[in-house]
Amino acid sequence: MHLSTVRRRPHAGVLLTVLSGLLLSLLTAAPPSRAADAVYDIRSGAADGGVPSSIDTLSTGWTIPWGTEWMPDGASALLTERDTFKVFRLTKEGTRTQVGSVPNVVTTGGEGGLLGVAVDPDWATNHRVYFMHTAAEGNRIARMTYDGSSLSGYTILLQGIKKNRYHNGGRLAFGPDGYLYASTGDAQSAALAQDRNSLNGKILRLTTDGAPAPGNPFGNHVYSLGHRNPQGLAFDRGGRLWEAEFGNSAYDELNLVKPGANYGWPTCEGTCSVTGMTNPKKTWPVSEASPSGIAIVGNVIYMAALRGERLWRIPIEGDTENVGAASAYYVGSYGRLRTVSKVPGADQLWLSTTNCDNNGGEPAGSDKVLRVTIG
Repeated sequence: MHLSTVRRRPHAGVLLTVLSGLLLSLLTAAPPSRAADAVYDIRSGAADGGVPSSIDTLSTGWTIPWGTEWMPDGASALLTERDTFKVFRLTKEGTRTQVGSVPNVVTTGGEGGLLGVAVDPDWATNHRVYFMHTAAEGNRIARMTYDGSSLSGYTILLQGIKKNRYHNGGRLAFGPDGYLYASTGDAQSAALAQDRNSLNGKILRLTTDGAPAPGNPFGNHVYSLGHRNPQGLAFDRGGRLWEAEFGNSAYDELNLVKPGANYGWPTCEGTCSVTGMTNPKKTWPVSEASPSGIAIVGNVIYMAALRGERLWRIPIEGDTENVGAASAYYVGSYGRLRTVSKVPGADQLWLSTTNCDNNGGEPAGSDKVLRVTIG
C-alpha cells in the first residue's frame, strides 16, 4: 500500500516495535551472494544500468562511420570513416573536425577499408593511436601519433591478416591488462578460423609494439579461435571480454571470450554439442541482428544490429557468465546501426549508422551519430 493511502497514524509503541523488528532483521540477515548482487542506479531507479530512455541526433553528414574510440579526457572521441579513410574528432557537443587520414588503406568493394581505432592507455605521454585497416597485401594493425589536433607518422605493427571482399573483422579494444585486442574475420575461407597458426577468424591479443602478448594460450598472437566475422568487443566490470559476430545463414552470436577457447566456426553456427567447442551466451536469427559493435553500460550489453536495424539490450546476470532476456529498441527507425560506444562519465551511448554502405544504399553524407540516454 502506498503511504499516501494510510489515513490513521499508528500508535507510537506499535511503530517503535515495527522499526525495532526491521532493524534486527537487517542486522541478522545473511549477506546476499555476489552473483545476485545487482548494481542499482539510484538516479534511474533501474537495476544493472537502466534502459534507453531517449535518443537524439548528435551529428550528421557522415559516410560509413565505422570505429569510435574515446580520448582519455572523455571530452571527445575519434571516429573513422571506412571508405574515405578519414579520421575525425567529435566532441560531446557534436562539433566535428577532421584530424587526418590513414595512409595505405584500400577498399575491397565490400566490408574492407579503414575499420577500428583504439587510443593508447598512456596516450597522455606517448600520443599513440592504433588503427586496423585493409591494405594491398591484406588487413593490418598500424600505429600513428595523434597530438590532439592532427595525425602523423605511420608504423605497421602486424601484417599477414588475410583480406577478402567480406569477413574482415576489424574491431580494436584495449583490455584492462593494457594489451590490444583485435577481431579478425575468416576472409571468406572458413577453415582458417580453426587454424591456430592463422591470424584469421580469431581474437588477437598483442602488445603496443605488435608482438604477441605474454601469456597468450598458443604462444602466438591468437587469443581465441573459431570466429566467423567478429566485429564487437567490450569488457565488463569484471574485466571479462564479450564479443559479437556475424553468423552465416542461421544464427548470430554473443560470446564470452576466454583464452584458448574455440567458438566453433565453421563446425558450428550458434549453439552445438561438439566436444571442444564453446557455445555462445545468446544467439539471434541473422535477420534480427547481423551485429557489429557492442558496448557495456552498468552491467548491460548493448549491441548494434545492421540487417536487424535495431539496438539490442542484453543484461548480464550479476557477475555470472549468463545473460538475461534481450530487448530490442529503435527497430527500423534509423536503419543500419554499426557502432555503439559508452560515453565516459555519463549514462549515455553514441550510436552510429552506416546506411551509406552497399546494403543501405543511401547517398554519401547520409549517416548520423545518435546519442542515447540510459535512464
